[in-house]
Amino acid sequence: MQDITTTEIKHFIIRTLDLEDIQPEEIEDEQPLFKDGLGLDSIDAFELGLALKKAYRLNLDSEDVSSFAHHFRTPASLAAFVSSHRQVTI
Repeated sequence: MQDITTTEIKHFIIRTLDLEDIQPEEIEDEQPLFKDGLGLDSIDAFELGLALKKAYRLNLDSEDVSSFAHHFRTPASLAAFVSSHRQVTI
């Protein structure tokens, strides 16, 4: 199975959260998604998490929800998280 790229995650974030004033190439791979970075908030994180779970069929049953925050830190960390948790489809 192919890993999810940071570019793919950037497109997904923009599309999911309707961020009309930003292009994927304007977001750095290690740019923080929250606060002084892209400026997302907890509602954005919740919405993004639900969309990622559905779109990539993430297997999160064994994960502690409180441990997700560091995975949502940057586009690169989020891409790595999605790549390692999505379910294999045959």
